[in-house]
Amino acid sequence: MTAPNELRLLPWSGPEGKPCYLSTDASGGYMSRLADNIEAVQLGTAAELLEEASDTFLDQEAGTDDLRRLAKELTGALRDVLRVAASRGHLLAGSEPPHS
Repeated sequence: MTAPNELRLLPWSGPEGKPCYLSTDASGGYMSRLADNIEAVQLGTAAELLEEASDTFLDQEAGTDDLRRLAKELTGALRDVLRVAASRGHLLAGSEPPHS
């Protein structure tokens, strides 16, 4: 849940790749649930790609095209995971009690 006047970084980009934010304090709202679901899919995709990468690097017959495609997919997944981490890190930082 975001604190009042806090913006949540959403797991997708807007026009021209600019970040999208959600202004709400309702964690159970439609857009919050949609963002949560998309984040879960993005993290799952990254985990699957990591496994695929391990298999591909062990495959002696993997060609340049295979590695290029994998690198492109891993780059996209890493971008998504970093956005999720930034969003969740911001949410966690906002919910921690002040240090004394």
